[in-house]
Amino acid sequence: VRLVESGGGSVEAGGSLRLSCVASEGIFTSYGMGWFRQVPGKEREIVSAIDWNGGDIWYTDSVKGRFTISRDNAKNTLYLQMNSLKPEDTAVYYCAARGEGWSSLSHWRQEYDVWGQGTQVTISS
Repeated sequence: VRLVESGGGSVEAGGSLRLSCVASEGIFTSYGMGWFRQVPGKEREIVSAIDWNGGDIWYTDSVKGRFTISRDNAKNTLYLQMNSLKPEDTAVYYCAARGEGWSSLSHWRQEYDVWGQGTQVTISS
């Protein structure tokens, strides 16, 4: 599976962005997926995760109520709708897929096997 993110950019605080992550193969529908972010000098942190059919979703506390993760398995696409953006949301955002056979979500970076190249999100105050 290959993952390609898009939708990053620069917006002012309070604005919105929608990230997309397209998977190259149809077996995307079987995988738990996640969105992570990383700023220079810090570890990559999980933002949100979703199981194979969207029935189980998790968010880190700092984005609850502002971000929404979703997936369209018919389009092999994972989304992250980001509203009420803050300067502290500035980071490179990555989508990731768990390994074959792992349909549940995970909070742990080590349990994701496939990563996209990342898309920059910059929020100005």
